[in-house]
Amino acid sequence: MFEYLERIQLLINKMSTDQQAQLVSAAKIVADIIKNDGIIHTIGTGHSQMIGMEMFGRASNLANVNAIMDDMVLMASGARRSAEMEQISGLAEILWNKYQFNNGDVLIVVSNSGRNALPLEMAMKAKQEGLTTIAITSLEQSKRYPSRHQSGKKLYQIADLVIDNCVPSGDGVISINELLIGPASSVLGMLIVNIISTEAIKINLDRGVDVSVFQSQNIDEADNEALYQKYESRVKHL
Repeated sequence: MFEYLERIQLLINKMSTDQQAQLVSAAKIVADIIKNDGIIHTIGTGHSQMIGMEMFGRASNLANVNAIMDDMVLMASGARRSAEMEQISGLAEILWNKYQFNNGDVLIVVSNSGRNALPLEMAMKAKQEGLTTIAITSLEQSKRYPSRHQSGKKLYQIADLVIDNCVPSGDGVISINELLIGPASSVLGMLIVNIISTEAIKINLDRGVDVSVFQSQNIDEADNEALYQKYESRVKHL
């Protein structure tokens, strides 16, 4: 009954070893965004939405995070609809105009396949507007199949920094009678974004820089109201 756990642990070990330099670089980028009072934007489509949302409004995590959660791509509006919407070129421009992005911010784009139009065009737009881009993707998955974007490119060919989640093609970690089961990209993706944010917080605390971190609303001593007021003009869904 613990095969899935064992397979996930192997992937965690591989990712943390193979991607150590990239994780350190990402943490430094985010640390500088915090220091310069910038915003960390996140976007994911499909189940990658959960990875971007993991950083947003989260107890014990950064307050200066803006997760892009528009109805056009959320699975709450329909799983099949969401899967189709992420393949449509031009939606990124519409989404971009609904949020506040500033030169010097960072955009974390999460896409396991890295082949669909929306995450690619968001990364392209971010770079055009002067934002640093960090991609979280499966290089094995992405390199196996052609791009669905007119440019012919994949996300890993666009982003400034690429973190490979080391998840095998197809996302499953167990194969039984040619049936792939046990999805891994959400677990690995959430680990990656939490590694980045916690290390970025530690870097700034070591530098003596104040860091805005939400505390659990279920702790009586916690009061996040000042952080809500500080960021509500720049973080859409607060």
